[in-house]
Amino acid sequence: MASFEVIGGHPLKGEIVPQGAKNEALQILCAVLLTSEPVTISNIPDIRDVNKLIELLRDMGVKVGKLATDTYRFQADAVNLDYLDSEQFVAQGRALRGSVMILGPMLARFGKCQLPKPGGDKIGRRPMDTHFLGLEKLGGKLTLEGTDFYRIKAENGLHGTYMLLDEASVTGTANIVMAAVLAQGTTTIYNAACEPYLQQLCKMLVRMGAKINGIGSNLLTIEGVESLGGTEHRMLPDMIEIGSFIGLAAMTGSEITIKDCQVPELGIIPDTFRKLGIQLEVRGDDIYVPAQDHYEIATYLDGSILTVSDHTWPGLTPDLLSIVLVVAIQAKGTVLIHQKMFESRLFFVDKLIDMGAQITLCDPHRAIVIGLDKRNALRGISMTSPDIRAGVALLIAALSADGRSVIDNVEQIDRGYQFIDKRLNALGAQIRRL
Repeated sequence: MASFEVIGGHPLKGEIVPQGAKNEALQILCAVLLTSEPVTISNIPDIRDVNKLIELLRDMGVKVGKLATDTYRFQADAVNLDYLDSEQFVAQGRALRGSVMILGPMLARFGKCQLPKPGGDKIGRRPMDTHFLGLEKLGGKLTLEGTDFYRIKAENGLHGTYMLLDEASVTGTANIVMAAVLAQGTTTIYNAACEPYLQQLCKMLVRMGAKINGIGSNLLTIEGVESLGGTEHRMLPDMIEIGSFIGLAAMTGSEITIKDCQVPELGIIPDTFRKLGIQLEVRGDDIYVPAQDHYEIATYLDGSILTVSDHTWPGLTPDLLSIVLVVAIQAKGTVLIHQKMFESRLFFVDKLIDMGAQITLCDPHRAIVIGLDKRNALRGISMTSPDIRAGVALLIAALSADGRSVIDNVEQIDRGYQFIDKRLNALGAQIRRL
């Protein structure tokens, strides 16, 4: 188990480029299974979860060629269906949450797929009902072996239909869309997710020959086609990294320029940080965050305390609530953090309290943060990263703290942030990998 030793209290300065979007990559990479023609993808992040998915595709028989540091060419013209019965495939599927998104493409193109219950962060219940119910409505027949192994077949092919999703699941919508593009007839998906990464997937599929209307809305209409061709695709920068760097700059009193942000795709993320009192300036496609000695949380017009909560797009992504919570620790004022989607994501606040933060955990979903207004610095401690996003939030807290912190289990952070220690050290951070 690797660890970070962090010497905090040092302001950072400079420019940093966000990696390609992890959550987009997991969808886009699975979509290469929909065609036998080459698909070239660029701006792929070099992180553990994405690399494991590329390895899975390669082991399934997909030809994988690395053209540049962040660019790969894939060709799924000889997929080995027998590999799905191997113990190695079962182990790979269990280790990676993103493996669930091979279901739609494999069912659409080959008429069957199987998968163990995927792993991923321990952040609460993450049911896959939306995936399976949607694929069943298209004609897939699901069977469950034991408690955690799924088989799905479409013996009579997939057929378009109308469906109203019970939740606007991003990965669920992606799976259903990838299946529907090769189904016979027309599929209408209401309450579809419409996050930028889902829009990116739909735009890529259209370039491959799919017929999708309503991209960017929660009502998608898909007219199935017989086959798809190859294409080239460049992924968006990771909005979670961008938000993390904004929060890092504020928490450590640093002057940072975040390059190539694709600002129009960030939704309300910049304004959410502005509500915390953080100054930021959009310069073309870059975001400049000046060094700030103080930042003050806004209140509602009647003077009541601000609530920051997650929601489906265009609301705030739940992946940034851990960052917002940490940044509020050194703000002036009080904020209620409401994590609606996952009931275990706030359980890392005990470490922040040990560092000196004033936080009341109301229940598994809500925490009240009373800002210190930088009157007292956090103190360095030893702690363990519970998941990707909480791990980076703890890293930000450690970088702002007085003294030495040690963060264990940083493999969790590596799953979502590429070379984060080296990139932040280039800005003046003091992080050593143990």
